[in-house]
Amino acid sequence: MMPCRIVRLAAAFLAALTAGCAGARPATRNYPAPTAHELLAAVRARHAAVRGMNVEARATSWLGGERVRGTVQMLVDRSGQLRFEAEVAVQGTVAALAVDRGQFAFVDHQKRVFRKGPACPANVASLLRIPLAPAEVAAILLGDAPLSDAGGGARVEWDGARHADVLVLAGPQGSTLWLGLRRANPTLAAWDVIYLEGQEAGGKERWRVAYEDFERVGAVALPRLVRFAEPGRSWDDGVEIKIRERALNPTFPDGAFTLVAPAGYQAERAGCGAR
Repeated sequence: MMPCRIVRLAAAFLAALTAGCAGARPATRNYPAPTAHELLAAVRARHAAVRGMNVEARATSWLGGERVRGTVQMLVDRSGQLRFEAEVAVQGTVAALAVDRGQFAFVDHQKRVFRKGPACPANVASLLRIPLAPAEVAAILLGDAPLSDAGGGARVEWDGARHADVLVLAGPQGSTLWLGLRRANPTLAAWDVIYLEGQEAGGKERWRVAYEDFERVGAVALPRLVRFAEPGRSWDDGVEIKIRERALNPTFPDGAFTLVAPAGYQAERAGCGAR
């Protein structure tokens, strides 16, 4: 017969093991479930507070068919106007991209090529490999997600693994968006955006965005690290953007989102590939 002390030790071990397993289970809310209207209002308030940025970032992405790391200067307007200038050590500025009112322009200083065309996802991804519509790219860099005017059909889910409420939205062209939000403090009404996922109409997998390393400006949490992965790809094969400096809501000068062909560069028409 097993001694009582051993029985007690065995029971204590099993209790600890059971508690450890229970701790691995998805968490539940410790506050009333928010409504879709409440979360939509929080995201809209964030849009109003963060309308644009002037950013210096360290980016890891694909450029010219190769994975490169470099400094990228970014102008980002909530409407989808964009300007990126990529700098690589020793070489200096190697490429620039601009999106202005649905038109795309790209300068490759290494190949001495200037391309221009529609601002479709394939073209927008020419510098940072984020093949989405300009307003989606702008929202991602600003730390949240685009919203339709109506917000009809929005619903709320719970992500216990990531301790987040999820606002499910209709995205552009029949896509679906999942925006993960977390209360900064259960006693406050503020919500922080911690991730975004999207799936194209008829698609089987989601592209993913992770927001990390936050700094708080007033009531808004701004990520210092933004990571993007295409559907079916790992984070290691995606884009990583580390914010070094950031100025919120700047006044963009006239022509800030316009690129012209440098003298002597070959001009090309940029077509649109599959999204």
